[in-house]
Amino acid sequence: MKKTTKRLLMSILWMQSFVAFSQDVHFSQIFETPLLRNPSLAGIFKGDIRFQSVYRTQWNSVTTPYQTTSVSGEFKQQVGNHYDYITIGGQIVYDKAGTVALTTTQILPAINYQKSLSEFRNMYLSLGFMGGLIQRKLDRNKMTTNSQYDGTSFNGSLADGETFNSPNYSYFDASVGMSFNAQIGENEDDNLYVGAAYHHFNKAKKISFYSVSEEIMTPKMIGSIGLRMGMTSSSFFTLQADYSTQGKYREVVGGVLYSMKLDNDEDPKYVFHTGAYFRWKDAIIPVAKLEFQPLSVAVSYDANISQLKQSSKGQGGFEVSLVYQKAKKDNSSIDAVRCPKF
Repeated sequence: MKKTTKRLLMSILWMQSFVAFSQDVHFSQIFETPLLRNPSLAGIFKGDIRFQSVYRTQWNSVTTPYQTTSVSGEFKQQVGNHYDYITIGGQIVYDKAGTVALTTTQILPAINYQKSLSEFRNMYLSLGFMGGLIQRKLDRNKMTTNSQYDGTSFNGSLADGETFNSPNYSYFDASVGMSFNAQIGENEDDNLYVGAAYHHFNKAKKISFYSVSEEIMTPKMIGSIGLRMGMTSSSFFTLQADYSTQGKYREVVGGVLYSMKLDNDEDPKYVFHTGAYFRWKDAIIPVAKLEFQPLSVAVSYDANISQLKQSSKGQGGFEVSLVYQKAKKDNSSIDAVRCPKF
């Protein structure tokens, strides 16, 4: 009986995964996934080349862990004679969820143009686009449904009762965003940015395993803000936050990192960051990050505070990220009088 109850519970979780199709994957380390937030945030960093990778695992205490991996890259190049920049990049996401190994793979090229608005300081308006192919699939052999319950117990030899023919499908997705970033005061390392993005604006159709489905991808809006300010010659803080809405779903996540330079105040190689983020009504997220140029590594953990905390035993998601960020040897944006920095 316990085994049957467990299988029925897994069936419920599997069906919930279909309901969640209209929602996107998300990361707590929003500062390491700029393209997923807003394609116009590409290139807003100190240097010319950046590669970022984030791995997340969650719900280990409830079911088969949900695992998500993100890899992104950006290459920034000065164009024209007025300190404008163009950034070419891309985002790859691989997500695997639950007992049926429901996987989502996203391959999304991106481009962003940063227009200088001032001849005297860093001030830019950016317009970015991102779009590409998304594929979803599942392992039907791992499915269990109520059609396989024979009245007394679970019987795996019975048909699952589902009518879809293929365990995978693909569609095209597209996003657009704008952002404004500017220097604050006389210190070029003190910066802010604000941005808004419109994801899934093409409203892809037939995003279902069922051929007769009329499901359409629900667009998502994300508003983002960030602020970096010096505190002393060897320390500063960074605040970032996102508000997103997709259909009836809302999410607010934000936090602050305190950073301390461990060597040269002007151009430090080693910087330690610590702080916390908060996802409204869901999780408290402590974060620690260490920069050792040109690399940095960050770890975070979601301590669940939602209504699921009884089932999850307070456990949420663990994330680790690795970033490579560097300037070219020649004709680097760092040597320019002005460039987008954060």
